[in-house]
Amino acid sequence: MTTAPATEVPIAHTDPINAQILAVSEDRIQGFVEDPFGEIANKAGLDVELVMERIRAMLQAGTIRRVRQTLMATNLAEGALVAWQFPNEKLDEAFDFMFREDPFSGHVVIRSTDAATPGSNYRLWTTVKVPQGYSIEKHCAILAKLTGALHFRVMPAHRIFALGVGHVRRKGMEPGSKSDELAEVKDTAKVELSDLEWQVLTALKRELTPDEVVRDVWERRAEEADLLPDIFNAVAANLNARGVIGRFSTFLEHVKTLQTGDRVTRFNALFHWAVPPGREMEAGREIGRFHILTHCYWREGGEEFRNVNIMAVAHGTEKESVLAHKRAIDEHLASIGMPVSYTNVFWGGRSEIKPSEISPIAYREWLSSRA
Repeated sequence: MTTAPATEVPIAHTDPINAQILAVSEDRIQGFVEDPFGEIANKAGLDVELVMERIRAMLQAGTIRRVRQTLMATNLAEGALVAWQFPNEKLDEAFDFMFREDPFSGHVVIRSTDAATPGSNYRLWTTVKVPQGYSIEKHCAILAKLTGALHFRVMPAHRIFALGVGHVRRKGMEPGSKSDELAEVKDTAKVELSDLEWQVLTALKRELTPDEVVRDVWERRAEEADLLPDIFNAVAANLNARGVIGRFSTFLEHVKTLQTGDRVTRFNALFHWAVPPGREMEAGREIGRFHILTHCYWREGGEEFRNVNIMAVAHGTEKESVLAHKRAIDEHLASIGMPVSYTNVFWGGRSEIKPSEISPIAYREWLSSRA
């Protein structure tokens, strides 16, 4: 099969074939599979060589920002969403520090509300993970000292109701679109791993370079881990069965303007709801049914955020469309008699996303360097 020069391969996420691939590859390959690109091709109904060629080209062009096997980090490390309060003059500097200097901060977003509301002075929001045995609170206290934060609020996830970022699949989705069944609940209980399992996970989770977009991707990673492919795959399959493997995913650059001049999304909304204590599971399973949501969690916001306890994220190209999806969820909660004492929307502005490091070795080294 002759491969066209890279400059001739379409790189836009709106190209019909690319969109067909991305509708699968963003969040439809769940768990560990031995031939992820073959599985994407099968589900998309396309030739695997074509699929790999397009993914390579989009990755090289920056349309896809990374390709990697994700982990259920909530089951492997201590994690939380953290809201930070800074003096305005320190906000951008703190953003840069969290993104560039802290390997354990993942999503870093400056958020705002449409009006002054409880918690609206918490402008910087990050996801933070530290290895098991270490303290999120202590880590955030170190970050606060290093960056000059005034206050921070740590909000670990008690349960997960939705987790799957498929921006292409969600384009044009009608407000109110939801599953017939209640959302499944994912636990956040921690799983302890052996040295061998960490050895496999470390090789498994590193993002792929364009030349690694090949059928034998895990054979190469097994060699990197100094293991036979059969052993590497068996350990990975066992980890998958234990629920610590997430999805194999192509992550779109959904915030910044692409090389094509397009943007995948323009509005990133963090929704807040306060439901009665004791009804978080019920409310989360109802809210998590809505297809527009990329994330939905039970987190405790505390008094700073009027005791909100369900948080969810949605993306869209038009602000009114995102709000229409929010209204559909609110109307559904009202229709089933779910009391909501408070709700709000925090809009995302400046944003960077990177995988959070969860290695205990890396954490000890970071602590030593910051001592």
